[in-house]
Amino acid sequence: MDAVKSILEVVCRTTGMGFSAVARVTDDKWITCAVRDEIAFGLVPGSELKLETTICNEIRQHNTPVVIDHVAQDPDFAQHHTPAMYGFQSYISYPIMRKDGRFFGTLCAIDPSPNQLKNPQITGMFRLFADLIAFHLDAQDRLDLSELKLVEERKTAELRDQFIAILGHDLGNPVGAVLNVAQMLLRMPGDERIKRLANILQNSSYRMKALIENILDFARGRLGEGIILDKTNDENVEETLKQVITELAIVWPHTTINTFFDIKGCVYCDARRVLQVLSNLLSNALSHGKKDSPVTVNAICNENEFTLTIANQGKMIPNAVREKLFMPFSRGEVVPNQQGLGLGLYIASEIARAHGGTLGVESDDKETVFKFSIPAAQTLIGL
Repeated sequence: MDAVKSILEVVCRTTGMGFSAVARVTDDKWITCAVRDEIAFGLVPGSELKLETTICNEIRQHNTPVVIDHVAQDPDFAQHHTPAMYGFQSYISYPIMRKDGRFFGTLCAIDPSPNQLKNPQITGMFRLFADLIAFHLDAQDRLDLSELKLVEERKTAELRDQFIAILGHDLGNPVGAVLNVAQMLLRMPGDERIKRLANILQNSSYRMKALIENILDFARGRLGEGIILDKTNDENVEETLKQVITELAIVWPHTTINTFFDIKGCVYCDARRVLQVLSNLLSNALSHGKKDSPVTVNAICNENEFTLTIANQGKMIPNAVREKLFMPFSRGEVVPNQQGLGLGLYIASEIARAHGGTLGVESDDKETVFKFSIPAAQTLIGL
């Protein structure tokens, strides 16, 4: 730790002692972690002493500090083997105790000359520094654990996103087959019961297809690809928008969809993605709007901007919900039988962003309006 170097310097300057160190003391080893040596004692970081020859071994056993001003005059240590072996006369060592009560090692200092160490300033300083080192050790452990958990969570998230992407891709073919069968049944002559079941099958297939598209887009974004656009000057935006509306009108036959289109010229966009936005926003309005009330779709384009608005009557979206509305898996207040993953609005907002545009919402007690706006011309987005 960077702070230890400064701590050992302060210890030597304050006490007048020539050697200070932080030692890691275990049941069988004494190892220097950091050293300041002004008396050529001979230890460097990583050096070891035989545990039984150190006073730190005794501190490890009773967890109390040892302070010696003058070994020769100290009744407890005058005949001790450690000062005689290492040739010091003054000594101070404080235990470094971890937050959970475990003994880590010691903060110690020695000198061949006597020093006045048994005073509140010196002992208080050592206690403070030992506690500070213990705090840093615990903080480092917490940081290491957090980083380990973060790496594991990232790996888990990546595997989950890869699984979602593979699952979404593999589901596309069977759902497409089911949709084709439903459409074939609707074109074949048959009684009303068969027609009704085929309609249910078709409607469910459309919903599954939309969910799969959202899952795949979300997974691509999480895996780093983001929303990929294939923009062209599209002259048939109005026609393709109406196609989506017709398909959704089949799924919600009891709700009126009013439309207004004023599209002049080409729209420089990824038309498939714009249709995906309309499908997500219109499905959302049909699901959450007031029953027996119409949904309105307006598409307006001038030389500067293409704007798509979808409005439905119903309850106001609360401000707290509105703030998270375009976040993934955030669906606000969901009523029974309105199922989904909460990805539609997030994907729509990402498509708007990829086009250099915006997606916003306004909501009050009468009406909720989603507005999708993107630049209409190629030159306006720097291309």
